[in-house]
Amino acid sequence: MSADYKEFTDRMKRTTEVLTAQLAAVRAGRANAGVLDPIQVEYYGQPTPIQQLATVSVPDPRTLMIQPWDASALKSIEKAIQASELGINPQNDGRAIRLVFPPLTEERRRELVKQVKKYGEESKVAVRNIRRDAIDKFKKQQKKSEITEDDYKDVEKDIQKLTDDYIKEIDKICEKKDKELSEI
Repeated sequence: MSADYKEFTDRMKRTTEVLTAQLAAVRAGRANAGVLDPIQVEYYGQPTPIQQLATVSVPDPRTLMIQPWDASALKSIEKAIQASELGINPQNDGRAIRLVFPPLTEERRRELVKQVKKYGEESKVAVRNIRRDAIDKFKKQQKKSEITEDDYKDVEKDIQKLTDDYIKEIDKICEKKDKELSEI
């Protein structure tokens, strides 16, 4: 039976991976290269991720340093960062771009905590939808007499336990990000 769950386990695991990636892009007042992931730079007519154009380093906890391999990309990277929702003004010294992350204000911190909760809720809804799909699949099998009523009851319990485990995992991921946001 457990092979039948693999599809649903994989989908739930992917949901937590997406959540982790979303939360990495939430700025927590300290430098984190993950905030650059959603930013695309226009490079030779192609939208390109910053990480494919430059070395990104963290010289200190509040600064990101972006050093492009091709100096001609510097202006494009700067423009892309300014156009993004990052809310940080890049400092271009002609060879590299520095992003200095100011400490978060209490108001901004609260907004980010709400955003984290929203991402967490969306992930929980996704996991519950996967549970519903799984239950539907096995209910159909039971109606077609491919599995017995007892098997169906066992499957239902297993799928619920799987769902509960992933919901707990989502809560842990969000809690960790909340802690990170509340640190000064």
